[in-house]
Formats: sequence, C-alpha cells, structure tokens
Amino acid sequence: MGLEERRKRERENRRNAILKAARRLFFEKGFKPVTVESIARKAELSKGSIYLYYNSKEEIYTQILLSDIDKFHERIADILPGTTNGYSATEALVRLAGVYVDFFLNDRELFRILMTFMLHTTDMNLPEDLNNHIVKTTNRTINIIEQIFRYGIERGEFPKTINLRVNRNAIWGLLNGIISLHLFTGLEARRVDVIHSTIKAGLDVYIRGLKLHDQTR
Repeated sequence: MGLEERRKRERENRRNAILKAARRLFFEKGFKPVTVESIARKAELSKGSIYLYYNSKEEIYTQILLSDIDKFHERIADILPGTTNGYSATEALVRLAGVYVDFFLNDRELFRILMTFMLHTTDMNLPEDLNNHIVKTTNRTINIIEQIFRYGIERGEFPKTINLRVNRNAIWGLLNGIISLHLFTGLEARRVDVIHSTIKAGLDVYIRGLKLHDQTR
C-alpha cells in the first residue's frame, strides 16, 4: 500500500469514527446537548481534528441522515414501479414496508435521529441549505409511496379518485407510528414480530378499505 493510499484510508477511518461517535451521542442525548467537543471526546480525537473533516455538528448530523437514507433507497430500488419485478402495487407497498422496518430495526439509532429531525426541525436551527437537503432526501421515501399508488391507479388496482398526497402521508405515518410505538418498548424478543405483524395488518386494513370505498361509490 502506497503512502497516499494509506493516508486516504486513515482519513476515511477518522471520518467514520466521527460519524459513529456522533450518531451514538445524538441517539443518547438528542441534538441540542451534543457539541463538537463531546463528539471529539467520544471519538477519542481532538476538537481540532473534527474540524478537519466537518465544519459543525449540524454538518455531521446531516451527513449521518443523508448517507444512511441513501442506503435505504438502494435497498428498495427493485421495488419501484417500472422495474421488471412483476409486483402489484399492493405487493410493492408491503415489500417497501418490510424493508423499511428491517432497515430501522437494524439501526435503531438512525430511527431515533430521523424522528428527532422530523419532530423538532425548527428547534435545531440547522442552516437552511442543510435543512432543505435533509427534507428533500427524506421526501424521496414519501414520493416512492406516491409512485406506488400511481402505479396502482394505472393498473386499476386502486380507485382513480384517491387523494395521492393524503394516502402517501397516511402510509408514511402508519410506518413511523407503529415503529415508534414498539421499537423501544415491550419485550425485546417479540419486538420484531410485533412490528412486522402490526404493520402488515395495518396495511391490509388500509388497502382493503381503499378498494371497498371504490366499490361502494
């Protein structure tokens, strides 16, 4: 390994150490109490070293969310309408929900960080460009739900009269609400099954309600 490659790897390792330390602190304490100094201590680096890689804790927070949300979108790429998967819209919603749940069950720190952003955006005073970047990225998931509903309408699976915005937000709320309700409470051994079964049941009721509504019009 050459000198330049070794230095590049060392920089990447430090960058990852910073994000790992910061993610743990944001999970434990929320956004406001965390400082660049506390991140440095957690990562066993000097405060000055942090600023070699990031300009502020806001930038670190943003990087955590953006990089991990991108990973989620990579995992659901084959679920999207227009791919050669042969899924119905209903199957696509169920599969999307399953991947979403598994993603956050495997990374509960990220889920709490995401919920903190969604519930306390104005309290964070993030720079406008960073805030807009996170909003745009998280909205990609909501827009994917809307794409699936559009696909269902085109297939005749869902009624043409449904309000796309209302329904995509309802599914988004269902997923996050059920995960929030069970992720940190109850018996650990049962959480995965409870979350998956509750979301599957909720989606089933919701989708049957959409189709039944169309039949009674």
